[in-house]
Amino acid sequence: MDSAQTLTIRPAGTADLAPFFAYLDDHLRDNGADGTPLFQPVAPGQPRLPAGLRIAFIKGIDIAVGQPGWRRLWLAIAPGGDIAGHVDLRGRPEPAATHRAMLGMGVHRVWRRRGLGRRLLATAAGWARDDTDIGWIDLEVLSDNLPACELYVRAGFTTVARVADMLRIADASHDLSYMTFRLRQG
Repeated sequence: MDSAQTLTIRPAGTADLAPFFAYLDDHLRDNGADGTPLFQPVAPGQPRLPAGLRIAFIKGIDIAVGQPGWRRLWLAIAPGGDIAGHVDLRGRPEPAATHRAMLGMGVHRVWRRRGLGRRLLATAAGWARDDTDIGWIDLEVLSDNLPACELYVRAGFTTVARVADMLRIADASHDLSYMTFRLRQG
């Protein structure tokens, strides 16, 4: 298998959204399957990305950073053109929190544990640090998704809260961890 270093990470545009949604639908098949921890707060076996999230990507990609609903997406592209992973940043919903962004990411099953997650996080953080006034990146992660939690800690994120029994998914209780990464002072 190729190293994650052979992948190209690039910003996504509107034309990338249809293949991205197909990738995410495939990615959701792994959510809680075969001993894999839940990485999305949806029941295992949900076949498609929720429509509201699709719309948020479609609309948000063209909204200026700092405006309500903005979103930026980067894709890791394998040599054959397949999507190997993604990372996205989006504005927080609170009007007084335009100096912060929320992070989402995923890595295709074939590319996990090869360093791609670190590269995706570095790409998003570098863009936010160099091209915006964003001072913090926040994320929410299911607490029992230990591979993701460990990746975020290694990347410099700090857990600021863990809420017990925050979610009930498929009749099971799940804690949710809130993590943050400071890009700059002020």
